[in-house]
Amino acid sequence: MNFIFISPNFPKSYYLFCDALKNNGVRTLGIGEDSLQQLNPLCKESLDDYYQVQSLEDYNQVFKAVAYFSFKYGKIDWIESNNEYWLTQDAKLRTDFNIQSGVQYKDIGPYKYKSQMKQFYQEAGVVTARYHLVSTIDQARLFIETVGYPVIVKPDSGVGASTTYKLSNEKELVRFYKNLPTRQFIMEEFIDGEIISYDGICDQDSNIIYETAHQFPTSIMDIVNEKKEIFYYSYKKIPADLQEIGRKVIHAFNVRSRFFHCEYFRLLHDKEGIGKKGDLVALEVNMRPPGGYTPDMMNFASDISVYQIWANMICFNEGRFDVDHRPYVCVYYGRRDGLKHKLSHAEILKKYANQMCMCERMPLILAEAMGNQMYTARFDNTKQALSFIHQLQQ
Repeated sequence: MNFIFISPNFPKSYYLFCDALKNNGVRTLGIGEDSLQQLNPLCKESLDDYYQVQSLEDYNQVFKAVAYFSFKYGKIDWIESNNEYWLTQDAKLRTDFNIQSGVQYKDIGPYKYKSQMKQFYQEAGVVTARYHLVSTIDQARLFIETVGYPVIVKPDSGVGASTTYKLSNEKELVRFYKNLPTRQFIMEEFIDGEIISYDGICDQDSNIIYETAHQFPTSIMDIVNEKKEIFYYSYKKIPADLQEIGRKVIHAFNVRSRFFHCEYFRLLHDKEGIGKKGDLVALEVNMRPPGGYTPDMMNFASDISVYQIWANMICFNEGRFDVDHRPYVCVYYGRRDGLKHKLSHAEILKKYANQMCMCERMPLILAEAMGNQMYTARFDNTKQALSFIHQLQQ
């Protein structure tokens, strides 16, 4: 099998996907912007060959790299980045090289456009926020007459929360339209709820072979826009309603051979036209692993390797791991530089030496959403995990 992995050197841990493939006898071929000398030595060892391009943004350069590997090694069986940023480019490369093992370019819309996701949620019987594709301010006012303030505006196709805004009144609405972006934005009614993610891997037949869930007490939008610190944690047991809805949505989207990260609101209050307090409301789907070091959190929570589960799915269409064993609650906490805290970095490492799994400085490109200094720790129960979060918040 010839497998091309786009950008194996970033994010930092993504070489582990290639390493897991290589464990299964796959020829792993990497394409990225770093030189061979700049690759993490472990990343270099995980690859059978590597092609450097000046820019992954330049489709022609990436196309030539795939053509080179195709000429050198024969037909390419898979192309994947597991990265939302390259989702469309991955699909176009598959289509142009007639690689049928993943999403094709013509089918990428529901995976990329928040407005197109709504139809599939409807097919799964899942409630979503009402929306309006941003056009004129008069149309926006008509929409707001129905749903009320505040409203959320964000790119219809976009990655991250740096261009997501909450508009709470007419003044903020007018300001947004005075600086209206050129790309298509979507406007949605505001949903007051905590975010829960349903994450996992499905096989080539759309069967879920691994699933888990995470709680995000603070939204990424608020973390980015209000410069808050991020923390979230895993569930030892997936909430039954989340599991039921999550599975229905994956089947409605006909997801095949992919990691997935699906986000839902759990309502904090009754909301007319949407649901009762505690109900789940769909936010969006992301057909890739959850961001940052969340895949590693999954490993620490269950003493498994989701990288190997994914590679086993690619090669054997099964996970080959005990995925029901989840003995720990795993926590991610990202601190921001410049803020004062009760516990110093050294004190955190000493106090939680037995629980700490990872301790890393985050790359600047990820720090806005994920914090500058991250800590990942695991605990026997949620109470202990929340105590850890409280200690780092002070």
